[in-house]
Amino acid sequence: MTKVLVLNGPNLNLLGKREPEVYGSGTLAEIEAQVFALGAAWECEVVFAQSNHEGELIDLLHAAMEDTDAVVFNPGAYTHTSYALRDAVSSIGLPVVEVHMSNVSARESFRRQSVIAPACAGQISGFGANSYMLGLKAALDLVKDAS
Repeated sequence: MTKVLVLNGPNLNLLGKREPEVYGSGTLAEIEAQVFALGAAWECEVVFAQSNHEGELIDLLHAAMEDTDAVVFNPGAYTHTSYALRDAVSSIGLPVVEVHMSNVSARESFRRQSVIAPACAGQISGFGANSYMLGLKAALDLVKDAS
């Protein structure tokens, strides 16, 4: 069975409370439930993790090398600043799909550049919680195409 890590960066634990006009009113737990259900329907094991700490996110990416087939990653604001996360993504040898709920290209200028995207297989943004579902589909297709 394919295993996918869905990894979330800083402040995503505040979904539902944080800027609902940008991110909607749904919580991270609600997104997790939707992705778990979709994963089960597609016979995929989904593991979720969230951290507000860059080093912990790096450790989770490194650990994914041991037993994970792909990663769906919303790095939050680290998207624009973390070369350390970019290096971790490029080091693990797994397909990584970067996801964002908001359309980062239509937001503040500093959000338009991802330092992580060049190390990823692709990026999905602007579809709210559905960005995660699309990310899971993309990750599973990448695993299937590689086998």
